[in-house]
Amino acid sequence: MATLEGCRCRSASTRNNSSILYSILKSDSLVTAEEPQQHQQQHSQHQTLQHLLLKGSSSSSSPSSSSSSSSGPGSLQELRQQACSCGSTRRRGVLRSPQVTCKAASAVLVKTLRFVKNVPCFRQLPEDDQLMLIRSGWAPLLVLGLAQDRVDFETTETVEPSMLQRILTGVPDRQSEILAGQTRVAVGVSVVDIEAIKAFLKKCWSVDISTKEYAYLKGTVLFNPDLEGLRCLHYIQALRREAHQALNEHVRLIHRDDSMRFAKLLIALSMLRAISPLVVAQLFFRPVIGAVNIEEVLMEMFYGK
Repeated sequence: MATLEGCRCRSASTRNNSSILYSILKSDSLVTAEEPQQHQQQHSQHQTLQHLLLKGSSSSSSPSSSSSSSSGPGSLQELRQQACSCGSTRRRGVLRSPQVTCKAASAVLVKTLRFVKNVPCFRQLPEDDQLMLIRSGWAPLLVLGLAQDRVDFETTETVEPSMLQRILTGVPDRQSEILAGQTRVAVGVSVVDIEAIKAFLKKCWSVDISTKEYAYLKGTVLFNPDLEGLRCLHYIQALRREAHQALNEHVRLIHRDDSMRFAKLLIALSMLRAISPLVVAQLFFRPVIGAVNIEEVLMEMFYGK
C-alpha cells in the first residue's frame, strides 16, 4: 500500500479506510450522492462557470451566425475550396449547440473538481505537485466524467482553407489575425480530434464501465507520475500502481467470464491519454467562454484564488 511520510490522511474506520483506493471510491460516491451540505459549494462553482459562459456568449453568437451564412452551398468560399484540387483543405468541426454542451461539460467539470478535493491524500501533497497533477489531469478526468454521465454532443463540420488558399484568396492566416489584434472565435477543432473523443466515449459505453471501474480509472489518471518536477514522485507512482492493481483485481473478481475486459479498459485508457487538453478546452469551453485561460478558472475554483 502506498504511504507518504508526513501524510496526514486519517481513516474513520477499519481496514478498507487505510487504502487510498477507499478514498477514491468514497470520493466518487460523494460526488454522485448530491449531499445537501456540498450542494451550496457546487452551486457557487456553477455560478463561477456560468458567469464566464454568459460573459462570453455575446461575443460568440455573431461569429457562429456569420460562419453559417458564409458556409452555404453557393458561397464563394466553398466554391473556391471545391475548386482546389490539391486536397489540402483542413476539416474542422464546431459544436452544434455550444451553449447546451458547454453547460453539461461545466457541470461535469464541477463534479470532477469535487472528486479530486475529496481524495484526502491528494490534498496532503505539496501544492506544487497538486497544481501539476490538476493541470495534467483535468482534461482526461473531464472526458472520463462525460463518459460516466453519458454526455453526448453533436458537431457540424467546417472547412478551413490551406495556407496556399489563404494566400491566393487574400484570407489572413491565424497568426496574422492574432498579431493584428483580431479574435477568432469558434474556429473549430480538427475533425480527427473530435472523432478521437467520440471514439473514446463509445468505447466506454460499449464496455459498460461500472461506477467502481470509473473510480479506479480516475485514480490512475489523477496520480500521473510521468510529470517532470514532482516532489513526491515515488508516492505518486505507488498510488498509480495501486489503482491499476485494484482495477485488475476488481475486474477478475466481478467479470470472471470476460477475460478481455481488463485489456479493453487499458485500451480505453490509452485512447484517453491521446486526447489533448487544448482540444478539450477549445471544443467544450472556448465557443462560449472565448479566450479565457481554462487553467486559471480551474485554480480559482479549486483553491479559491
